[in-house]
Amino acid sequence: MGMIPKLPQAQVPRIIPTGAKELKLYPWDALPVLAPFVVAAGDALAVQQTRVRLGYDDAALYLQFECDDTDIWGTYTQRDDPIYDEEVVELFISPGTTTPTRYYEIELSPNGVLFDARIYNPTNQRADLHVDVHWNPAIVHRAWRDDAADRWGGLLAVPWAALVDGPPPTSWRANVYRIERPRGSAPEFSCWSPTFTAPADFHRPDYFGTLVLAES
Repeated sequence: MGMIPKLPQAQVPRIIPTGAKELKLYPWDALPVLAPFVVAAGDALAVQQTRVRLGYDDAALYLQFECDDTDIWGTYTQRDDPIYDEEVVELFISPGTTTPTRYYEIELSPNGVLFDARIYNPTNQRADLHVDVHWNPAIVHRAWRDDAADRWGGLLAVPWAALVDGPPPTSWRANVYRIERPRGSAPEFSCWSPTFTAPADFHRPDYFGTLVLAES
């Protein structure tokens, strides 16, 4: 493996605490957007772009996203269904600054179906990957879709208590991914921090970027 390129870093602003029911009404447009998504191989921008905004308060990490999508679809309806085989946005995250072997995977589909799991990835080899789908914390999630405008999006509120004991650390290793599967054409696998894999492999924590919780 060659030298790992410089990994992205993003500041996560502290936001005014809000109730879960009011999350959709929060002025998300006032928050910065993560850098444009690139395909997993790292050699081009994604055609179907994903705009992600992050914020946090003392209770939770909040992620809001909006996807360009010319063919929005999904068939799964139950929590922890394999929505990664269809269309999703995914957050992989772990506390601290080192490359993790243990991290959390949280996904949301256009139909509002949630998949969440604890991951043990000791070698970056799929044969050694362990996925614990019995991890089901109280993640607040919302999804919306506008087929006429070729857009869908969603919200995730992930409680700190589900990710770490005690107050959250300032720095987190994380990546945000998008799986776009237009029916009748090739899928597109994109991400905030490219994993430089072809075929795409998102379970590469050595390529996670860094999120830094900002005080202002």
